[in-house]
Amino acid sequence: MRKIFSAFLLLMMLCPSWAWAQLQRSEAFRQQYRLTEVVVLSRHSIRSPLSTNGSALGRLTPHQWTQWSSAASELTLRGGVLETMMGQYFRKWLVSEGLFKENATPSADDVNFYANSMQRTIATALYFSSGFMPLANIHVNHRFSASTMDPVFCPKLTKVSDAFQAEAMKQIAAMGGKKGLKGIGEKLKANYAVTAKVLDLKDSPACKSGETCGFKDDDTQIIFRLGDEPQMKGSLKLANSASDAFILQYYEEPDARKAAFGHDITAQDWEKIAQIKDVYGDVLFTAPIVAVNVAHPLLMYISDELHAKNRKFTFLCGHDSNIASVDAALGVEDYSLPNSIEKKTPIGSKVVFEKWTDKSGKQFVAVNLVYQSTAQLRGLTMLDLNNPPMVYPLKLRGLTANADGLYSFDDVAQRFTEAINAYDNIK
Repeated sequence: MRKIFSAFLLLMMLCPSWAWAQLQRSEAFRQQYRLTEVVVLSRHSIRSPLSTNGSALGRLTPHQWTQWSSAASELTLRGGVLETMMGQYFRKWLVSEGLFKENATPSADDVNFYANSMQRTIATALYFSSGFMPLANIHVNHRFSASTMDPVFCPKLTKVSDAFQAEAMKQIAAMGGKKGLKGIGEKLKANYAVTAKVLDLKDSPACKSGETCGFKDDDTQIIFRLGDEPQMKGSLKLANSASDAFILQYYEEPDARKAAFGHDITAQDWEKIAQIKDVYGDVLFTAPIVAVNVAHPLLMYISDELHAKNRKFTFLCGHDSNIASVDAALGVEDYSLPNSIEKKTPIGSKVVFEKWTDKSGKQFVAVNLVYQSTAQLRGLTMLDLNNPPMVYPLKLRGLTANADGLYSFDDVAQRFTEAINAYDNIK
């Protein structure tokens, strides 16, 4: 008992009181506030990578990648199960908060499901909806035939000029400190080393043919083209493809040693492998001027949903690039997620905007990142109110939350307006 109490005190010291309030809604909180709307921006759940024989990824290792239960880049069976569990958790949570009744069949005005027109995002939304409202037969809106990127979710650049490119490269270089892009690569030396070791890269077809036997720290190039997503050339891009595949393989394969191609590696090693992908996403999508450029359609859509009359729940399903760019555009402070090898946008993670109304009618917003821990993903852990997913409160730079961890709705709405207007200011 003493150990439990000591752990509780330590958590209280490490976590601000407002963060604790967001994680544990008290009865006093519920008497003061009523949940009136939730808007979710979700990343798809577990998909297969591009690991077909003869692909660039396949040539990085002499080993065979996992035999996936889906075609390349499509949602796996495990991904569908995990997303159904997450939907069931959201159902229990929102029923407990009084936003919906159990087994609700809401109107089209109450609920809006909208996914990017890719198989993995449409399927994720469908699986979530089946767990969320199993009797409602919710329609998942998507605008195009499957395997087509919807401009709302596609993080493409719609403004590119010499001035934009110069400022974007300045902001990206700042991530590496005084050495710029090379500094970014140097920070990843240990990450590259463990990834190459687990790949057995020196024995790979790519090495034997003279393509690559290791990841360099000084060959990263960033490319901005009008109408395209920000792109990259060099070792960071190549290492990212391996990082992405290893992360997915670790989630999919119960035997951790087998997932590491027979190597015994630590949890910290898995985090190092995953960090490559986090850095790759940060470099491409989180420089402020890039973020407001590529996230512009989603920012407008989310803002509209937060202001939509009669809307109770919105589920938008896209990609890690969507979460990364929206967070950066809104000025979310830097964070590192606990209990996950992915520290920024774990597979299936969700940015959740909760709208609360107090007794006087004043509106507030909580912003949380909800995700399944690595153990929950690997273990297919059932989720409920007693065994919830991870809930991590996000802080908006420059805004002050009240004692209950809530931001003024007007402040959040203004932050969206500022981010949307920042796009207009790009020259």
